[in-house]
Formats: sequence, C-alpha cells, structure tokens
Amino acid sequence: MQPVIEVQNLDLGYDDVMVMSNLNFSVNKGDIFIVMGVSGCGKSTLLKCMIGLLVPLRGKVLFNGPQAGHSQMFEKSFWDEEEQERQNMMRHFGVLYQSGALWSSLTVGENVALPLELYTKLSKQQIQEKVALKLSLVGMKGHEDSFPSEMSGGMCKRVSLARAIALDPDIIFFDEPSAGLDPINARKLDDLILELRDSLGATIVIVTHELPSIFAIGNNSVFLDAASKTMIATGDPKALLADSKDPRVIQFLTRGVKDEQKGK
Repeated sequence: MQPVIEVQNLDLGYDDVMVMSNLNFSVNKGDIFIVMGVSGCGKSTLLKCMIGLLVPLRGKVLFNGPQAGHSQMFEKSFWDEEEQERQNMMRHFGVLYQSGALWSSLTVGENVALPLELYTKLSKQQIQEKVALKLSLVGMKGHEDSFPSEMSGGMCKRVSLARAIALDPDIIFFDEPSAGLDPINARKLDDLILELRDSLGATIVIVTHELPSIFAIGNNSVFLDAASKTMIATGDPKALLADSKDPRVIQFLTRGVKDEQKGK
C-alpha cells in the first residue's frame, strides 16, 4: 500500500484551546478514508488542517505523489512549504463542503466552470465540454442552466461534487456529505463516491458519523476521541468493529446496541 497522506505527531487547536493532539495515521492511495468520532471531537478541525485552512500547533501533514516530468515520487510537508507551493498542492485537492457552498447567483454550469476558469487556460468551448462531462459523471447532465435554488438538496450535493472534481484532483475531501439527505439519497451519494473513486483513481477522505456510510464505503479510518483529545483507533471500520476492545470504539460503531444486548 502506498501512502498519499501521512499525518505525523499532529496537534490542533485554536489560540490556547487544544482540540486534538498526537495524531499519527496514513491514508493510502485509493482509500476511502473515514474520519470518525462523536460530535465535537475535532473531525472538521482535522479536515481544515488537511485541506490548508488551519495551521497546526505542531506536527506535519505530508503529501506524496508523482512529480511532473519525473518517475520518482515527491514527499512534501504541506505546512513547511511556501505559500505559493501550498497553493499549487491544493490544486490537486477537491473539496465537497457540508453545505455544498454553491454560488447562488451562478447557474449550475457556471459553478462547475469556476475552478476551470480560474486555474486553467482552456478555451470557453473546452470548459463547456469539461463541465458537461463532470455533470454527466454525477448524474446531473442537462442542468447547466439551472440555479441552486431550483434544485433539491441531493441535486445540489451532486453539483458541488462535480465542481470538486472539475480539475481532476488526486484527493477528494468530503465534510459530512450525507448531512441533510434522506437515507435513499445518502445511499445514492455513497454509490456515487465509490464510482468516482474507481473511475478517477482518486483517494477519498470523508468526515462523517453516519454508520451506514462508514461501513458501506470506508476501507480505512481514524477514530477521534473527544474525552482524551487524541486518536484511539485506526484501520478498516469493519475490522475495528470485529476486533477492537475499546468500549468507546465499540459503542460508537454499534450505537450502544452491543451494550444493550449484554444487559438483556
């Protein structure tokens, strides 16, 4: 397995408030990696650090990938690089925010086209073709002229995902992708994430506490504990459920069902 992200001795916080400390884990190429834990444990804080929005208090976030024009791989410590190089690295990321974060004044097509207009030298015709392709990949072909206000929550999530993959990212980050979706549309989104991982060859990192998604698509994970303010488990969620002896992990992954069964 080839790590594409390595988190080493990471401490996170705001001013004098420590949120998480001593985080150490790896995300391998092709993983659907789950960042999980109860509400308030620091999942979104960790995501902000990984996508370049929050400077860590200590530690490193290493990204590994192919170096343009060379056969060897590069390994770069994101927060040790200069600002311009961090910006270059971030262009290999795609991000789907919890709210979708679509521009309400722009059409679907204009939303998806925005990163292509900002970061490529493609012609207008080429951008339109790219937009049509990305919308097709997420099942939203033909909605280029619609506005976000005219669509359901599930449709907006798909458009946001089309925008996230507009630049063909190596890594796609999701912040609570199923938030606000009914179980049927949440499952459809899970299926779509699997399809995109396979078709794009991307690595996926997902912040979520939704058990159906965790077990349906996750093959690697880190478990953050709010009480101890650190990680207490890492690995395949299904293996953690089967093998972990930590009651906090078991309670989260069963929602207390096993505890109830023991009491009967």
